[in-house]
Amino acid sequence: MKMSETAKKNHDELFPGHVSILAEKDPEFIEVFDNFAFDEVLQYSSLDVKERQKVLLAALIAMQCVNEFKAMAKGALNVGVTPVELKEIVYQAVPYAGLGKVFDFLHATNEVLEERGIVLPLEGQSATTVENRYEKGLEIVREAAGDTVDNMLNTMPQNQKHFATFLADNCFGDFFTRNGLSIQERELLIFTMLVSMGGAEPQMKGHIRNNLRVGNDKQKLLDTITVLLPFIGYPRTLTALNCLNEVAPEES
Repeated sequence: MKMSETAKKNHDELFPGHVSILAEKDPEFIEVFDNFAFDEVLQYSSLDVKERQKVLLAALIAMQCVNEFKAMAKGALNVGVTPVELKEIVYQAVPYAGLGKVFDFLHATNEVLEERGIVLPLEGQSATTVENRYEKGLEIVREAAGDTVDNMLNTMPQNQKHFATFLADNCFGDFFTRNGLSIQERELLIFTMLVSMGGAEPQMKGHIRNNLRVGNDKQKLLDTITVLLPFIGYPRTLTALNCLNEVAPEES
């Protein structure tokens, strides 16, 4: 099987001049994969190249694929994803994947940026203070998730209310409020992470609702799942599709 012109064009856009070792040692596999991931799949997704790279980076963090992440991060920078956006994708993963899983990606991102001659640290993107992070977090969680956290605060046992507080001040107040990515982008990235890590279907359904609430429609989520498929596999793809159809059934 020969690599299609479209697959070659899309691949070269990300990695101009790159000579793949796998293409030399596993040529049949690379032809099959690249034709699928960089041609056939993209015929069914309207995400632009920067959007595709952002969701793929989020997926690779969730799946702990640090080597592929570094390669895709370089491709993302090549097509216009900014260093700030790259950093914010990694930071946004912390409240959902946990620092234990994200730690290596912080270092990997720094390596990729410093290889490009980018001076670290980047300009800060924090938009809250210690004094207002809780209130600012509540504001944005109400925008994205409605009264979810308010209900938790009102109904949870006293010895568990701190989890709802953490959602407001840390998950949303410390991270969601940051500059560098929009609330729509952050919700799409979180959906991507939950799809890719597996085992988080209740949270995935919640963030499907959040995405719909902030303006990412069902087609946007379908386009995202489509792009992810070659990298996350069929089981997690079909699970995500089932969750999406459960929350947002197709209109008859």
